[in-house]
Amino acid sequence: MCKLLLVVPCYNEQEILEKTYSTLSMYFSELKERNAITADSKICFVNDGSRDSTWIIIDSICKRDSNIIGLKLSRNFGHQAALVAGLLHHKNQFDCYVSIDADLQDDLRAIDGMLEKYNEGSKIVYGVRNDRSTDSFFKRFTAETFYKLMQRMGVPTVYNHADFRLIDNQVLNEFSNFGETNLFIRGIIPMIGFQSDKVYYKRLEREAGESKYPLRKMLIFAWNGITSFSTVPMKLVLWFGIFNFVFAMGITVWVLICKLFGFTVQGWTSIVLPMTFFSGSNMIAIGLIGEYVGKIYEEVKARPRYIIETVLNEEKV
Repeated sequence: MCKLLLVVPCYNEQEILEKTYSTLSMYFSELKERNAITADSKICFVNDGSRDSTWIIIDSICKRDSNIIGLKLSRNFGHQAALVAGLLHHKNQFDCYVSIDADLQDDLRAIDGMLEKYNEGSKIVYGVRNDRSTDSFFKRFTAETFYKLMQRMGVPTVYNHADFRLIDNQVLNEFSNFGETNLFIRGIIPMIGFQSDKVYYKRLEREAGESKYPLRKMLIFAWNGITSFSTVPMKLVLWFGIFNFVFAMGITVWVLICKLFGFTVQGWTSIVLPMTFFSGSNMIAIGLIGEYVGKIYEEVKARPRYIIETVLNEEKV
């Protein structure tokens, strides 16, 4: 048996939180009855600066159930920061840790497989989707493109794996040494190493509430992951600059030939087109370099990734 902590980041989840608690509580009781986990295993709800009644519900749950831990962040720091807060705040207090979203679209039964792999010696067990039939065509296409792009860029990710995973305490201790502000946990965990395995599952339909990752946030998340782990975009800018140089030399040769043979024609096209092309490409290059410089700026400041305002039922851990 292992002492397990289940970490559940929450942001504006008032519509589904009671259902989530009821489902998780029943499942935990079942695991304890089967001696899959110890009796003092816990569930931790992390409130990531929700603007609705999420924290009020967590507070109510903690008052009637001592097996539930409530963490309230001082403001909204983002899903990844909330997940890190729940994990690192309980470092060295549990044998293993499982992270799962509050919408319960990740199949809880996959945790059984994770615990089996853990007992067999795996220190990291990834929950991997093997069926995306519940996704729309657009969602499925963009998600699969994201994972393929990350792999092409050299970012260490597990295909079709999000943040549903099990890690043991040793992995968590190593993870705590990664102090970067720009968090991309899906890339950091595979970098740590250790024996790992996968458990496959089918993602379920969301029962209530709305997705907290619309297209805009998904694009920002993907861009943050790429720029936090890969310098390939910078190399692409270099090759783009080489292409521009070769193209400019070609234009120069063409202009000289036209001048020598008297084919010059008065007009603005041959002037405006190269100017707009080169100025536009320069702005793209400068913007991309600025993105990396901005990340350096954020990391150098070394501001806290999250601030915990309140902890409920901590003394009972």
